[in-house]
Amino acid sequence: MRKGTKKNNVTLREKALSNGNISLYLDIYRDGVRVKEYLKLYIVDKPKNTFERQQNKETLQLAEEIRTARETELNHSAFGLVSPVKKRINFLEFFQNYVDTYTKKDLRMMQGSLQRFKNFLAESYPTMKNYIKPEQMDKDMMVKFVEYLQNRSIGEGARGYFQRFKKVVKYATEKDIFHKNPTNGVSCIVDDTALTKDVLTLEEIQELAKTPYQNGDIKKAFLFCLYAGLRYCDVVDLKYSNVDYSGKRIKFEQAKTKGHSKNSIVIIPLSQTLFSLIGEKPTKDDYIFKLPSHTGCLKALRTWVARAGIDKHITWHCARHSFAVNLLGECQTDIKTVASLLGHSGLKHTEKYTRAVDSLKEKAVNSLPEISLE
Repeated sequence: MRKGTKKNNVTLREKALSNGNISLYLDIYRDGVRVKEYLKLYIVDKPKNTFERQQNKETLQLAEEIRTARETELNHSAFGLVSPVKKRINFLEFFQNYVDTYTKKDLRMMQGSLQRFKNFLAESYPTMKNYIKPEQMDKDMMVKFVEYLQNRSIGEGARGYFQRFKKVVKYATEKDIFHKNPTNGVSCIVDDTALTKDVLTLEEIQELAKTPYQNGDIKKAFLFCLYAGLRYCDVVDLKYSNVDYSGKRIKFEQAKTKGHSKNSIVIIPLSQTLFSLIGEKPTKDDYIFKLPSHTGCLKALRTWVARAGIDKHITWHCARHSFAVNLLGECQTDIKTVASLLGHSGLKHTEKYTRAVDSLKEKAVNSLPEISLE
């Protein structure tokens, strides 16, 4: 075992424990700063037999290998280089570990980003579909990945997946796994003005409301979204404390724009329909709608929509789109009011709904039978 500490050195040290064992740790001294990294490796202080002596020997050998690798890693990092150990990392495993410890609300998008990158590799780089080194990921590959996403994901989906992918690559770069971020200068551009999801007409909403479904909370929550323009991530977190019963309104902070927009707080007036979906205020605060996971809710919605005889691909986010399109089209609501109800910071994102309304009008006119002038 190495003794003493030199400048910019990594030393293997021992710490006696109360149970008689010895804990091994790295004493890292870099540029005047000392840090301890415990290895969670232990040896017996006074081995009593051959087995314990051999076990101590193997543990110390392992600890020394870790020390050498850590010192090599730090030395490479000091000169802006990627260490040989990190060069051998499988980025797919790194991405999976990142996802496994991810706790934010966009976890599904993060999981989808990983799966789409795996699918991309299987199609475009089959020899790397299970193992890809960071040094194999260059800018050209990133551009091809963006093209792959744009050809297979609708609207903002492609950009959303690439944003999550870039987040993981940036984190890996900060951990010195990449010498240079390969996604720098690569963008995934989509048409923000195009509405790509199906919407429900007022007649279809009425038909859906009349169609029974066994889970009452799922049914009421989706109808609430249709009449209030909420996302799933917002309606699932709504509590009775968000409701101002006397003022007949509901106030909440949008999960998607929380901390990023001054318009993240949304106040929506409550109609009698919305009040009936919420119900009476309980004595103790609780969630208004007790919903299963997003996946469970999506499966339930598809079953319910099919049962209602509606032949459209309806997701939970379609409720938000339907709310906006119906307000602008059927109810002739001005665009600024709709933007405010949706919590948009400007009119840019709301304008795509006006285009959808125009498209629906054109479709309605074109559906009229042709007239023969002869």
